Amino acid sequence: MIINSFQLTKKSVRIKMSTSMAETFSFVGRQVSLYFGIPVLIVGILGGCFTIIVFKSLQIFQKSPCVFYLTTMSIFNIVQLVTGLSSRILITGFNIDWTQTSNFYCKFRDFHIEVSSSISLTCICLATIDQFFATCSRPRWQRWSNLKVARSLVAIFVLILILHGTLYLIFCKIINSFPSNTAFCSTSNNLFLQYHSYFNLPILLGFLPVLITVSFGGLAYYNVREINYRRIPLVRRELDKQLTVMVLVQVFINSFTILPQAVANALYLNSAIMSDPLMAAKIEFANSLTAFVYYINFAVSVNY
Repeated sequence: MIINSFQLTKKSVRIKMSTSMAETFSFVGRQVSLYFGIPVLIVGILGGCFTIIVFKSLQIFQKSPCVFYLTTMSIFNIVQLVTGLSSRILITGFNIDWTQTSNFYCKFRDFHIEVSSSISLTCICLATIDQFFATCSRPRWQRWSNLKVARSLVAIFVLILILHGTLYLIFCKIINSFPSNTAFCSTSNNLFLQYHSYFNLPILLGFLPVLITVSFGGLAYYNVREINYRRIPLVRRELDKQLTVMVLVQVFINSFTILPQAVANALYLNSAIMSDPLMAAKIEFANSLTAFVYYINFAVSVNY
């Protein structure tokens, strides 16, 4: 009897601690969204517009397939910041969540976040691969780096990823939780939820883009180190160096902004860890914090 009462007391203490910690994390999350999220949103949008203008106005960049990939990436980065980061600031910082009241906005937000983020990450992967081909010493491989191929690949991937994003238009909706009497934007389709949680989020939008960009970025860096010993026009040589530096900077940013979010999502899906209210509060806070770090990828990537 004494042991049972002690266990109940211990459990109640942990519940109170988790509640207090959740309130603290909620307050910190609001401050982060206001004093960190808003500047990132403003700088990211302005920087994206400036980058697009620079790439479109300079003649030397207009025939480069790598620049075409980066320009397309910048466009969808702006879309991602407007649709994703702005709504997260409203939800976390101002407690304004339209996804709980509008079924259309629930579908619209998830669709745009999925499409813009996947296209942006695809473009940086294609830009990294393109720089590998552009700086390669074999002429047969260099021919793969051309504007016609770039436009075709972007058109194909944009179409595929938009079709993939329609899954969120179909399955996402407002779910009412009857025990807690709360509403949230999710899906009642268990198969789609498993796909989103265990494959799309951690793999397609997490580890896979990092693996591709790091691998081909390293190969492009190796090629650039050898480029001074080849008979290439000086302008072309310096342009390849400059573009490779841009891509490598983006690869570095990707690694340090995408991976924390992917790890936090993996912990969030661990039911054994999430069963502890105290650990659940910590992981939910880490997931919210790394989400803002994730958006740095879309803001800083357009400010070379």
